[in-house]
Parts: sequence; structure tokens; C-alpha cells
Amino acid sequence: MTKKMFKNYMVNFAVVSIIFVILSLMMSGGILSKYYQGIIIFILINIILASSLNLVTGFLGQLTLGHAGFMAVGAYASALTSIVLKSIISDLPLLLVSLFVGGVSAGVVGIIIGIPALRLRGDYLAIITLGFGEVIRVIINNIEITGGAQGLTGIPRIASFKYAYWIAVVVILVLYRLTHSKQGRAIKSIREDEVAAEAVGVRTTYYKVLGFAIAAAFAGVGGGLYAHYIAFLDPNTFNFMRSVEILVIVVLGGMGSLTGTIVAATILTILPEALRGFAEFRMLLYSFMLILMMLFRPQGLFGTGEFKWQGIYDRTLKLRKALMNREKKEAVDGSTRGE
Repeated sequence: MTKKMFKNYMVNFAVVSIIFVILSLMMSGGILSKYYQGIIIFILINIILASSLNLVTGFLGQLTLGHAGFMAVGAYASALTSIVLKSIISDLPLLLVSLFVGGVSAGVVGIIIGIPALRLRGDYLAIITLGFGEVIRVIINNIEITGGAQGLTGIPRIASFKYAYWIAVVVILVLYRLTHSKQGRAIKSIREDEVAAEAVGVRTTYYKVLGFAIAAAFAGVGGGLYAHYIAFLDPNTFNFMRSVEILVIVVLGGMGSLTGTIVAATILTILPEALRGFAEFRMLLYSFMLILMMLFRPQGLFGTGEFKWQGIYDRTLKLRKALMNREKKEAVDGSTRGE
């Protein structure tokens, strides 16, 4: 790790920590009510889900419509684990173990589905992943261990803001490091030109399945957080429209931008709540805003770029240096004219 990279990480960690402290103080001080705290937790869950999908859709370039299925697998595996272990383990270890089981379960299902599905491309891949997502939902809806159509109850509600925040930070960090690693460059090469990537020795099938499995695993983690915050699971929550909502966040933020995903997840989680005052026209306004966005900014808010706090700091230093040089030049010119 270079000195500049380490400095960037330290700046980002400081900003993330400051945001956490500010939000924690606002919650403890009663400035943010339980309602707003719930919205923030849902934003964090959507960030995890959309960022994981962005790995497949944005960085790998594969359109999938079954992400809610992996969220469901992770949610139910995590919830069942915590129900069994809740009388043995305390809250934080219980949450971590449950999320680990949920993530691994969703990742394994992702590999099983990804190996045959990723042989297809484009619309065909979208259709088959849509089908697999619905199959997962129907299976969950019809087996006894998950509670069937009545839903699963008895889940300990242990996913607080503190836990959700730092888990989301870790997920973003892992995805960022992955996309900027050797494996990440291989994944991006498949997005740009799969035939050319394979011609130069990139194992396209391996990296496609790898990206698909990692995305599914993190979707499972997001599903686990959702289960431990809501404390009730209804199989109909994980339907086709849920997958579309996650995809819309990715497209709005920019396919290939984790920063864009964070901003878009925040906007699209708050927007439906903010428009509740226009109950009759809420969904119409919501859809109209999305249409305008796609017309005037089809590449999304950030495109494939990333927002960097260190970049702002560097530009500020350059501007300050330029102003100081200008003042010195003006002072020298003034003294010359005086002579």
C-alpha cells in the first residue's frame, strides 16, 4: 500500500467516523426519532444490496433480475440460525454468526445458479435469473421450516443502527478493494469486451461466477440485516419488484460507481417517505423523477466515477497555492511599479 493510498483511507475513515458520531448523537439526543432511525437503517440495508448488485451489473456487465432471491436466502438462513442460537450467544456475536451463515448460504446458492446461468448473456441472462429468483421465493413459500406463506416469526431484533452502519462500511470497503485489485481489473475487462478478455487469457467463466457469488453473498448479508431489524419475514417481500427496486438504485447511481450507489440508495429510500404527503400522486411523482433522470442523465449520477474526499482536499490545496502565488505576483508587480 502506497503512502498516498494510506492517506486516502485515513481521510475516508475519518469522514465515516464523523458521520457515525453525528448520527449517533442526533439519535441519542432525540433529534432523530425512531421513525427516522428506521429509515436510516433501511438506507444502509439498501446500500449493501445495491452495492453487491453493482458488482455484477456495473463492474461485470451482466444484467440480473434475481437479486431479491439471494436476499431471501440470506435472510431466512440468518434468521433460522439466530432463532436456534439466541439463548446461547449474546447479541453481537449472534448477529455476526447469523450474517456469516446467511452470506455463505446465499453465496453457495449464487454459485449453483451462476454456473449454468452465466453461460447466457444479455436479456437471456436477465430472464433466467428472474426465473431462479422466483423459484427461490416459491420454495420458501412452500416449506414448513421457513413458516411458509404465514411468514417466519421469533427472530431476535438485534440489528441496531450501530451494527448496520459498520457492516455497510465493511461491505463497501471490501467491494472497493475487490474492484481495484487484479481480480477487479479482470472483472472490468469482461464488461468492456468479453471476447477480447478471453483472448488475452482472462478466465471469463471463473471471474463471472466469482463476481456473481460474491454479490449473492453480500445480498445475503443485507437480507440478514433486514431480518434482524424487522424481526419478521414474509416470502412475498422478496418478489420480482424487490429485485427491480435494487436494480433501479444501481442504474440511478451509475453502473460501476460505489459512491453513486450510496447516494442513489439514500435518495430512493428517502423519496417515497418524503412523498407520503402526496398519497394519491406519490408513486406517479416518484416514477416521473426517475424518467427525467434517465432522459437527462442516462449514465446515472456518477457514471463510473467515484467521489473522493482526498480529491477535494487536494484541489483545495492547489487553489490555495494558486491564490498565494497570485498575491505574491501582484505584490511584486506593485513594488516594481512603485520603483
